Amino acid sequence: MIAANKASRLRVLVLEDEEEIVELMRDFLEAEGFEVRSAATGTDAVRLLELAPVDCVLLDVMLPGESGFEICRRLRSRWDVPIVFLTARGEDSDKIRGLRLGADDYVVKSATPAEVVERVKAVLRRAGPRAARPAGRLRFGELELDLAAHEVLVAGKAMRLTAKEFSLLRLLAEHPRQVFSRDHLFELLWGDFGDRSAVGVYIRRLREKVEAEPREPRLIVTVWGVGYRFDPPGGLG
Repeated sequence: MIAANKASRLRVLVLEDEEEIVELMRDFLEAEGFEVRSAATGTDAVRLLELAPVDCVLLDVMLPGESGFEICRRLRSRWDVPIVFLTARGEDSDKIRGLRLGADDYVVKSATPAEVVERVKAVLRRAGPRAARPAGRLRFGELELDLAAHEVLVAGKAMRLTAKEFSLLRLLAEHPRQVFSRDHLFELLWGDFGDRSAVGVYIRRLREKVEAEPREPRLIVTVWGVGYRFDPPGGLG
């Protein structure tokens, strides 16, 4: 059972540009024993997370400059931290989009602050020990991903990957044997607008860097008519 008492001092990052809402949520969360940090932009949130981990992010959708959806995508590419959207936008399409981007819950601002706190607690109970430190390394035979350093090694040799290539490889590697459609990958990593053929281009680039035989890939395989999946050497054990 998750209990936000003073001994545990679980940290919640409130990413919201309206100071009144920040202070309201701070009052209710601190009353339940949480330590609260706040940020008004995605850039500020990333800086805070780089300095010290948090256990949950409470994220507004409508922020100046970069939307909450874009920020969610950025955070998900680097941290396995539970994310709860808190927003005035209650349309089903927005909820579905937020959940597909990796959010753990989606709360409309008409909810009471006390209800929001309970939803945060519920997300933390479900998350268990995953709450929010950057995972260390993923190893698959000769392929190794250093998630904190954003480095990829193949047989001990460092590969030069762009940020987008690394994000794509990490997404696939963290979900072995799961098939992602091209459209799903595009939405998760690029957003709603652009040329979806970029997915195929980046898959090809990754294969050239991490596969022993890029033309006969064994790690990043194509599931014809469906999409792509990551096949770890030796399967899932």
